[in-house]
Amino acid sequence: MAPYASDDSTPAGEADDLRVGRRKAVRYIVPVTVIGVAAATIGLVPALADSGDPDLPKITAQQLIEKIAASDVQQLSGTVKITTDLGLPDLGGLESGLLSGATGAAGGGDGGSSADPSAKLTELASGTHTLRVAADGPDKQKLSLLENAAEYSLIHNGKDVWGYDSASNEVYHSTSPKGKEAAEPVPTTPKDLTDEALKAVDDTTSVTVDGTVQVAGRDAYKLLVNPKQSGSTVGAISVAVDAKTGLPLKFTLTPASGGAAVVDAGFTQVSFAKPGAATFDFTPPKGAKVTEEGSADAPTDVPAPSRDDLEGGFAKDLAGLDVLGEGWTTVATFDSGGEGVPSSGDLPDAGGLGGFLGSFGDKVDGKFGSGTVFSTRLVNALVTDDGKVYVGAVTKDALVKAANTGK
Repeated sequence: MAPYASDDSTPAGEADDLRVGRRKAVRYIVPVTVIGVAAATIGLVPALADSGDPDLPKITAQQLIEKIAASDVQQLSGTVKITTDLGLPDLGGLESGLLSGATGAAGGGDGGSSADPSAKLTELASGTHTLRVAADGPDKQKLSLLENAAEYSLIHNGKDVWGYDSASNEVYHSTSPKGKEAAEPVPTTPKDLTDEALKAVDDTTSVTVDGTVQVAGRDAYKLLVNPKQSGSTVGAISVAVDAKTGLPLKFTLTPASGGAAVVDAGFTQVSFAKPGAATFDFTPPKGAKVTEEGSADAPTDVPAPSRDDLEGGFAKDLAGLDVLGEGWTTVATFDSGGEGVPSSGDLPDAGGLGGFLGSFGDKVDGKFGSGTVFSTRLVNALVTDDGKVYVGAVTKDALVKAANTGK
């Protein structure tokens, strides 16, 4: 997401094209960035007990973190329920469509495949969803998103990675190096989400063991993570950790503003038996439209954030972005090269995102100049009138302070 650049040797016509490119960049990069950062941060909700508090041996927070790190579950299958409430405006059920539409616009627009996981899995950023997951070592994983009378599946088997959308009968195919897990566009399981959260654990964080719980019939410890810094929108993170395997079974994030969890992701059923080999078999159904990665139909412009892009959380460089501050109040920033926030009229091909963004933007002023803050219950983004973007899991005041400092 580096800013567009030009030099004095650029011909006038090319310079005009670059300016047009900058304007398009701010239209698409801003909403996609907010979605991507949200995806890297969400996934923690108070771990709710299924049936009482099991009597387990005492364990320290450090020992429990080490248990998570040492967990090496290679084989499992189960059902995960994930509920996400970022507090977006009520758009009559269009929230997930706009989120996936933003990614689609960034990735190539209408020419892309509905089975492309970089667009499909962004639907998890809103509402309640049920996932079926299975794994058998680093070469075989499967994730299925169950929908009304339809199903979306992402299958990794050896070098092949398949995405299949039964609703549209479309298939997306790519390859993955042997022995390497297929990268998912967003964290989707309690383990994925816990891995992201624990990257932020440092001296700005309080970590304690908060009793025990049962999740999906398994005895578990509860790990409680609380930011010490003011200005963070994260209230608390609770992770239910399987007492035997160390695998996170439930992941919960509650916002500093209170109320319902931002995201609640947890197993409702889990088994550590070896899944049947046929679980990971896939052949495109007859009549299905198959899009190959790198083909003319595949997205080529700005890919959706991958797990590698999001590596390191807010405490590290986010996908090459500059960062301000530290710990839980870290703010990522970049120059879009644009001209501030686009209006709804500037976004005819982005699913109405201009009006969507404008519906919850607040004008702010400071030493940096003026701009607009777009808010959710977790992630806030400030877009200045001269095209600079500041984004993080911090309050509006913290964003303005960061922009004033960064100026």
